[in-house]
Amino acid sequence: MSQAHLSKQYDQDLEAIRSRVLLMGGLVESQFRDAMESLHQDSAELAEKVVRTDAEINQLEVTLDSACTNLIVRRQPAANDLRTVMATTKVITDLERIGDEATKIARSAKNLQSRSALMVNNYQTLRAIAEIAGSMLHDALDAFARLDRDLAMNLISRDDTLDHQFHAMMRSLITYMMEEPRTISASLDLLWIAKAIERIGDHSTNLAEQVIYIVDGKDIRHTDHATAKPE
Repeated sequence: MSQAHLSKQYDQDLEAIRSRVLLMGGLVESQFRDAMESLHQDSAELAEKVVRTDAEINQLEVTLDSACTNLIVRRQPAANDLRTVMATTKVITDLERIGDEATKIARSAKNLQSRSALMVNNYQTLRAIAEIAGSMLHDALDAFARLDRDLAMNLISRDDTLDHQFHAMMRSLITYMMEEPRTISASLDLLWIAKAIERIGDHSTNLAEQVIYIVDGKDIRHTDHATAKPE
């Protein structure tokens, strides 16, 4: 079989995997959106839908990991091609973990259904941080689809804002719990939700870092992102 034919087959196999990864990303994005809606609407039915979707996402992770492994074994990619496959496996892992965080939000939302009075003062803050995390996830998937390093770098810069708002909410809830001990259980559920949203932002940042690794061949994890420049 000619080298050109092998290369074409590899490209087709990789594109098939990428398409399924983006499908998984779409499911995760919907899962996060549904989890937040289950909170805002006090909907146990929507929360259960989020939990059920998590099983589908878990199965996609297993299937896609296997597909990536088989691609490496069968096609033996090198250099840039291998880098792309390895980065894709990390993207798959982060997407599955975002699904886990969305499931945590849905479960905490169910716990809060009998405590709606406490929620009134926290809707706005939760919506604000969820909007940031949601936009980061959406842009991370878009950056991966188009291999857009500029979009990836832009969304990474938003993570500090998300972290700041999360910590501000955490301090507020801790103060509230000290003043009103009877609200501790509900406040803790709110903290778990806020933390899950913050973690979704972290995983979205991880996705963006993998896009930059694919495009530039530079691993910018655990580095000063502001200094990451294309060579």
